[in-house]
Amino acid sequence: MTINPVFTDASPLAPVPPEQQFFTDVVSGLSAGQKYLSAKYFYDAAGSDLFEAITRQLEYYPTRTELGILDAEGPAIAASLPQRADLVEFGSGSTVKVRRLLRHLPDLSAYVPVDVSESFLLSEAEALVKDFPRIAIEPVAADFTRPFTLPDSLHGEAVAGFFPGSTIGNFEPQQATQLLAHFGRVLGRDATLIVGVDLVKDVGILEAAYDDAAGVTAAFNLNLLTRINRELDGDFALEDFTHRAFFNPRASRIEMHLVSMKAQTVRVAERSFAFAQGESIHTENSYKYTVAGFRSLAVEAGWEPGSVWTDADNLFSVHALKRR
Repeated sequence: MTINPVFTDASPLAPVPPEQQFFTDVVSGLSAGQKYLSAKYFYDAAGSDLFEAITRQLEYYPTRTELGILDAEGPAIAASLPQRADLVEFGSGSTVKVRRLLRHLPDLSAYVPVDVSESFLLSEAEALVKDFPRIAIEPVAADFTRPFTLPDSLHGEAVAGFFPGSTIGNFEPQQATQLLAHFGRVLGRDATLIVGVDLVKDVGILEAAYDDAAGVTAAFNLNLLTRINRELDGDFALEDFTHRAFFNPRASRIEMHLVSMKAQTVRVAERSFAFAQGESIHTENSYKYTVAGFRSLAVEAGWEPGSVWTDADNLFSVHALKRR
């Protein structure tokens, strides 16, 4: 079977070249009162490898816990999806998690992985074709946070969505609500959506997950500065910054920062940015929800909460939502 990805961009304007957008976003972030960088820029090749290494650390519970839920509850989760459906995975990346569902969906019409990385999208799709030849694989190269259209070739009797990995927690709550509403518009009326959501828990467990003893998460965070040096002619000295991760209880989120160890000035291309000692760059948020809190957010976004599956320790949850 030949894989032919769909390329889609609903913007009426010509897209900004990625390198120009990266520069614009970095300058904007480093010019703010609280300096920040977008977490989406973590994932160059080195960053992607480091994140995969993070998921294998003893302290990092989310990936293995969600996989455990998908293994234990896979038949029930699959049963919550409509029969003969097309399944759309938003930000598909690695297909490790969706494989847990596909084996319980013998009548699935098509699987539609949506990811901005064309090369990785195609390699994962080709591997799925070999392992699940009965399912039509219809990849879409797109930014799942922006409007895009599904392939015309889809012919399932219903459409369902899959958004695992607690990625919803990387969005501000208002943005998360808007994103869920956006998914509803993409999937259409009467759609079902399966979402992975990390839960509020002991602060020690949370902070260890984002600051592992081996320093892999620290390397992942600092790699963002390496990328700026390489792609934007920056001169960050990595030894002058340190990784910090902590739970903010008022916002119910883990925050990741890069903290300047001394007063210094850093250059990016032709721009200079001054840092005071102890000043930080805010690089990521990861919001943690209660089951009830996420269900309320889903209702606000136009979804009807359904079944919820958790692990025995209530570390993580998987939610079934129905489009109202």
